[in-house]
Amino acid sequence: MRTQFRLILFISLAIGALSSCSKFKKNEKPSSLSPGKTSSISGVDYNKKGGFQTNSKFGGDMVGPNLVFIEGGRFTMGATDEDVLGKHDNYQRTVTIQSFYIDETEMANIHYLEYLNAVQKDSTQEFYEAALPDTTVWLNQLAYNDPYVEQYLRHPGFRLYPVVGVSWKQANDFCKWRTTAVNNSINNIEKVEKGKKPKKSKKELNVASGRLLPPFRLPTEAEWEYAAKAMIGTQQEDENQSNQRIYPWDGPSMRQPLGKDRGMMMANFKRGRGDYVGLAGRNNDGAIITAEIYSYSPNDFGLYQMAGNVNEWVADLYRPLSYQDFNDLNPVRLNDDLDKAKMYDKKNNQSLIDNKIRVYKGGSWSDLPFWLAPGTRRFLDEDSATSTIGFRCAMIATGSKRK
Repeated sequence: MRTQFRLILFISLAIGALSSCSKFKKNEKPSSLSPGKTSSISGVDYNKKGGFQTNSKFGGDMVGPNLVFIEGGRFTMGATDEDVLGKHDNYQRTVTIQSFYIDETEMANIHYLEYLNAVQKDSTQEFYEAALPDTTVWLNQLAYNDPYVEQYLRHPGFRLYPVVGVSWKQANDFCKWRTTAVNNSINNIEKVEKGKKPKKSKKELNVASGRLLPPFRLPTEAEWEYAAKAMIGTQQEDENQSNQRIYPWDGPSMRQPLGKDRGMMMANFKRGRGDYVGLAGRNNDGAIITAEIYSYSPNDFGLYQMAGNVNEWVADLYRPLSYQDFNDLNPVRLNDDLDKAKMYDKKNNQSLIDNKIRVYKGGSWSDLPFWLAPGTRRFLDEDSATSTIGFRCAMIATGSKRK
């Protein structure tokens, strides 16, 4: 009798637990965005005082300003044109890239001036001075570029031109500031929408809250190349692609093939020896030096100027044979693992390669078409800056869905 009573009690408790767990509609399963009100493994209610908090209000990624979602996938990384310089540092290989976000445009002077303004208020004078772009990158002893030294960064006429003279290290510092600035802005905007005055939140926000964006950062070389090629525009059924791309657009030509702008250049680059723009009255590529960041048509991901205008820093440490060492999922080289700096003997001037050499990509207003191909790569010391290198930021896309 006692055994039967225990069996009935056990069955009753089990049925009660199951019923308390099944707070979903028929055939509905929990997901990251909707985990349910009750744990599917313990039957305990979520979000009760003192219990496990799941942030039931989370509705998916908040998208930061100027960011474009890039759906991940497989692509052929590496040079798609003849290696005319014989560098042999970027042979093709198939890799897969996780979904991520990247800036729609290059960072402009106005964006960097906003950063400098914040740094001047909140940091030491030493850090502010270290953050200043090197405007002397425009100087040339045999060219009259002197006005750009004083005018290019700060004159209102250049506000939406890409910032240059920024080193790899300075670009990384900008990313750190932007992370804090955007997250503070999001918090204040939410309070304004609720009819409250903007003020600092007393409640500490953390990753689990879903209200903090992941860190802004420089894109990896693989992410940048994947975003630049934008092969999404060549897809057919059954994962076939109609063609490979040399540039961020179809075909080998640098000119618009159709429409009212037929024959006009599709990017800002150096057309030939001494020819940066074409003839007056028919400035074919529209810019002698840099152009505004929204100039020219975006690629199939909606990104502007992934070829030409300015080269762009990426996160990777440069090694000529990285393509041999890269993982085939989210490849990146952030250190000299498997390819030590001591092998290059820079100390005795036998090489330019060390652990401060970073990759930049994309071609610039001063480059010939060869360098505009996403598969080409060059390098420079992380403390150096030029009038032809700028940057844009990237960010991880969390989970499989977006808001």
